[in-house]
Amino acid sequence: MPLETPARIVSELTSRGYNADREAVTLLAGADDPNAALEAVVEHAPDDALKLSADHVERVLAEYTPDENTTVSTGGQNGNSSQGETDSAEETKGVRNGGERSDSGDLGETDENSEGIGEDVIDVSRPDESVRDPDLDARSLDVLGDVTGESTGTGEYEDFVSVFQDRFERLSKQLRSRVNARPTSVVQEMPGGGETAIVGMISDIRSTASGHWLIELEDTSGTYPCLVMKDREFADAVDELLFDEVIAVEGTLSDDNGDGDGIMFVDSLYFPDVPRTYEPSTADRHVQAALISDVHVGSQEFMADAWSRFADWLHTPEAERVEYLLVAGDMVEGVGVYPNQDDELDIIDIYDQYEQFSEYLKEVPGDMEVLMIPGNHDAVRLAEPQPGFDEELRDIMSVHDARISGNPSTVTVEGVDILMYHGVSLDEVIAELPDEKANYDEPHKAMYQLLKKRHVAPQFGGKTRLAPEEKDYLVMDDVPDVFHTGHVHKLGWGKYHNVLAVNSGCWQAQTAFQKSVNIDPDAGFAPILDLDTLDMTVRQFS
Repeated sequence: MPLETPARIVSELTSRGYNADREAVTLLAGADDPNAALEAVVEHAPDDALKLSADHVERVLAEYTPDENTTVSTGGQNGNSSQGETDSAEETKGVRNGGERSDSGDLGETDENSEGIGEDVIDVSRPDESVRDPDLDARSLDVLGDVTGESTGTGEYEDFVSVFQDRFERLSKQLRSRVNARPTSVVQEMPGGGETAIVGMISDIRSTASGHWLIELEDTSGTYPCLVMKDREFADAVDELLFDEVIAVEGTLSDDNGDGDGIMFVDSLYFPDVPRTYEPSTADRHVQAALISDVHVGSQEFMADAWSRFADWLHTPEAERVEYLLVAGDMVEGVGVYPNQDDELDIIDIYDQYEQFSEYLKEVPGDMEVLMIPGNHDAVRLAEPQPGFDEELRDIMSVHDARISGNPSTVTVEGVDILMYHGVSLDEVIAELPDEKANYDEPHKAMYQLLKKRHVAPQFGGKTRLAPEEKDYLVMDDVPDVFHTGHVHKLGWGKYHNVLAVNSGCWQAQTAFQKSVNIDPDAGFAPILDLDTLDMTVRQFS
């Protein structure tokens, strides 16, 4: 059959028992007749070759001419095969209303109340093909905060003490620059009626009979009760609080404070938060990254056709600047993740699922930089932080020299800090907070809460499994330029204090389990991030 894209070339080579360097596939895609070029390259392959090199392809393309009517070119222009007759991409309306989008599809100016899915996303039909010519020397990709190979937790009591002390010290440092805080043991001895401040971790929140809020704050010296009156203008911030997060309060001590029964009447409440003056970093050149998650290969509902359209599009002129692919977890559907999952599996063996994912990954351009972190469906420990995959799975997913990091990790791509976190804690934030502050239809709003708390999973002992380590890998010491999550299978994005928060949807249609819990996924979308401007365009392939 006709070879429509480099993805098809990879598939055809695989069916004949060959793999190929990324440059070799690109050269074959640039031939005037890719079918004839592939036949020639395979026919003249060394007998013992399993992987075709770019040198071999160049040599065959330069020397071999099938007949007088068919020539093979190594030039960088498009061939005149049937690809020229395909439709180019067109703009269509999006899947639901949301924040305004510019005509170019960019996100535009937003604030902390920015909406998610824009009024239009770009629907990608079957696109024209091109030869990619990336500037490989200009690329840079570094990873920080990766727990892989660094995990020290044994589950002993001391490990839990250590991780919470580390969390408190690092987050309290961010808050002490704004308040003149005293330890709770000192506050307990202060005379009544005075003003003071406390930085503490929330150990309890409860409402009083009068409708006020009593917050118990704990630091390394003790605990102290703080009362937020219901008529204070900041009282609605109590709705955003979660157990175990670190906050600061300022207020007035009750008159009986010195006798051990004191309380603070809170006048101000502070989160670690992102400074409103924060200015993100950008790349020095026009280059783009595709942000995706939740591929779920192995599920009966994996959208293989949408994935292939996405991979095909990555080979087109429109996508020539997309040089990075960042995958925020759940590459496969996994096994035994939820009740009766076996009934919804297309591939029942976990290793076979990763083998198949690797085959799909071969469809994307070989010159792309690929980085992946695990999710809760992947074959790693469920407790966060999650180390990257073991060596056996890394070998399976070695296509395009893909890099694998832990969950979460900060990935610095040409100067842009992208915090990648799969997003299991979003379930907890959405369950605990009011709908207007966190909900599944606007997942970026729940992400705003995590940015405000400067921690990706603040509440311990709830829906999110947390592993004790010597340090808390889930704290945001530095403000990211971009925050990328998945997990909830919903598409949403916006800017919070100039930080772009993106939840990238999924590549899995609605399963029976999702239907039973009323999850309507946004499937087959690919957010494309301009690293030089941090504007974003969403491409639809479903």
